[in-house]
Amino acid sequence: MLCPIWIYCLLSSLMCMWLLSNAQSDSGKPVIQLRLAGGKRKHYEGRVEVFYNGEWGTVCDDDFSIYAAHVVCRELGFLDAESWLPSAKYGRGEGRIWLDNVHCSGSEKSLAHCPSNGFGVSDCKHSEDVGVVCSKKRIPGFKFIRNHVDHLTIVVEDVRIRATYSHRKRIPITEGFLEVKDGGKWRQICNVDWNEMNSRVICGMYGFPGEKRFNVRPYKFLAKRRKKNFWGFSVNCTGNEADLAECKVGREIELKGNRTCEQGMPVVVSCVPGRAFAPSVSIGYRKAYRVEQPLVRLRGGALIGEGRVEVLRNGEWGTVCDDDWNLKAATVVCRELGFGSAKEAFTGARMGQGIGPVVMNEVECSGFEKSLTECRFNSEALGCSHEEDAAVKCNIPAMGFNKRLRLSGGRNPYEGRVEVLTERNGSLAWGSVCSDSWGTMEAMVVCRQLGLGFASHAFQETWYWQGDASAEAVVMSGVRCSGTELTLDQCLHHGKHIQCPKGGGRFAAGASCTLTAPDLVLSSQVVEQTTYLEDRPMYALQCAHEEHCLSSSAEQADSTSYRRLLRFSSQIHNNGQSDFRPRAAHHSWVWHECHRHYHSMEVFTHYDLMNLNGTKVAEGHKASFCLEDTHCDEGIQKRYECANFGAQGITVGCWDTYRHDIDCQWVDITDVKPGDYIFQIVINPNYEVAESDYANNIMKCRARYDGHRIWMYNCVIGKSITLYFSDKQVEHFNCKLGSNEHCLQRQNILIKQSMHRTSTF
Repeated sequence: MLCPIWIYCLLSSLMCMWLLSNAQSDSGKPVIQLRLAGGKRKHYEGRVEVFYNGEWGTVCDDDFSIYAAHVVCRELGFLDAESWLPSAKYGRGEGRIWLDNVHCSGSEKSLAHCPSNGFGVSDCKHSEDVGVVCSKKRIPGFKFIRNHVDHLTIVVEDVRIRATYSHRKRIPITEGFLEVKDGGKWRQICNVDWNEMNSRVICGMYGFPGEKRFNVRPYKFLAKRRKKNFWGFSVNCTGNEADLAECKVGREIELKGNRTCEQGMPVVVSCVPGRAFAPSVSIGYRKAYRVEQPLVRLRGGALIGEGRVEVLRNGEWGTVCDDDWNLKAATVVCRELGFGSAKEAFTGARMGQGIGPVVMNEVECSGFEKSLTECRFNSEALGCSHEEDAAVKCNIPAMGFNKRLRLSGGRNPYEGRVEVLTERNGSLAWGSVCSDSWGTMEAMVVCRQLGLGFASHAFQETWYWQGDASAEAVVMSGVRCSGTELTLDQCLHHGKHIQCPKGGGRFAAGASCTLTAPDLVLSSQVVEQTTYLEDRPMYALQCAHEEHCLSSSAEQADSTSYRRLLRFSSQIHNNGQSDFRPRAAHHSWVWHECHRHYHSMEVFTHYDLMNLNGTKVAEGHKASFCLEDTHCDEGIQKRYECANFGAQGITVGCWDTYRHDIDCQWVDITDVKPGDYIFQIVINPNYEVAESDYANNIMKCRARYDGHRIWMYNCVIGKSITLYFSDKQVEHFNCKLGSNEHCLQRQNILIKQSMHRTSTF
């Protein structure tokens, strides 16, 4: 059957209309603008906002991916995206949710080109607003036409301080010509309109707490000999910016004929390094920044220059509530401690929960204070808990630490044989480290130096890691670290005369690193409230005797005699960012026949009773036969229980309680005379398991024993003992285990003085 010709005409017309409309939609993609918004962020991160149809709106996180993040960042002029964050990480936006179920391949030129539900078609709420973190590096030559980053006024690809020949060998570089990279080329900034506030921002960016004056003559001489290639604008900073990109663009420089900068020269910046980063060449660096008094400290951070903010107030360390916590306050902390400006101001106990009081709330800083204690704040912390502890991440100088050390042969960049770069026969060569005395503290320094966080394990055998064959020779031995060093070569170690009986190879030192770690803290209140004395017959202590839980005099004791036991409960909280797990695997736990249980850690806790001069008069210890979640904070599920040989550990936000009525939860004081003493508990004393902060593993209490009763009071957490005097002066001594006698003697003298004056310490 033949169709009428009019049907063919109709079908042809419809086909032409469809092709025409489809072609128009391909060539006429919607035109949008993007910006990054939200509070408490850096200029290259934020909530993704879209300007469409005359209105700003957000993007839903449904089906969003790293490929979509790449498209967003490139559209904003950044090289690519580092990550993306769902669930309104940068706060909830307002207005329309323009895009939902966005599917990008990563090659699109605009987010509008990615398939989606269509503009304005969404079932999302603003609690699902997506955010991105872009690379700091910018696309060479990228010029903003439509898009902009909210509050961003200076757009350059990179910034550097270019040292002159006399300063190039000094690390870090603290002085030189300031240059910006724009259009793929490095350009100088004219010093017309340049001021101290601008230099302050640059120094802060590069990890220095302040700027200083410099000798301008050699720079004038160098500037005359070199061709000038100025950037097209001047800079106007307030001094509070965390990055040059946050400063405002000043007046435009007339480059043709160099008229605007005819009498000027390239900007030179000279910065003051913090004490820890002062160059090894001492000439000209006498003004290196030093912290006069430790009123502020950082705890729990994985890397140099980051951690939970703690403040010394009324002789006691406490934390800062994150209400109104911002980059200005964080920068004051960073500069006070000898670092640069703050990269980030963290909230919500991002660096773990602290202990003690919350001493500051609603902190308000101008950004120019010399100490956080000079800022306005509310001393009342009503409604604040340690779940809201504030933290910071500071800019630190480029020291090149990670170029002198490496992990080799591991399955991933976070593990391997430790290899160091040393000078041999007049040239630099890689070598291994002897594993004798190698432990967690040494591995901690390695991981920190490489910027890989905390140590998860220290290895004394590395035969399963095939390191670099050219680095077999042992170049470092006898390494002993306190755990606070910035680099491995700052630890105690043998000099040129290497002593390594086992040699390198399979016995070379190794390490594995992790970005998070547990943090165990004792409850001092539980110890004070549960302490009592018990006289127990020797025949009922046979198992405890086998586990060496009694004093040496028990060896000659008659089975009908009694031992006097100082009993107490201990409640151990995990305030860190990862679970506390025994280092030993199930199969290597030790079975104890008498008590009929396994020990996952042979020495989990030390108990010591000392007289006031620091001499130990009685001691005890506790093995971890059952590490489990006795109780947890609200909303946290228990993960570990010992029943039926189950997994042992303590979950973040949970605690394990060793009751006073179990074996070995005591100190045998049978031979102790009545008097005043110091009672000390040390958790994880051999550093067998890595933690984010070992300083809070020690608790000290005052103890008074009259021969019949014992009182435990004034318990404090931490290695430092703070002593109060009638003149309100405070003195601190950090006498670690095994410290020199002078420190201990001085500490004990002060303890005695404090007893006579205030009876507290």
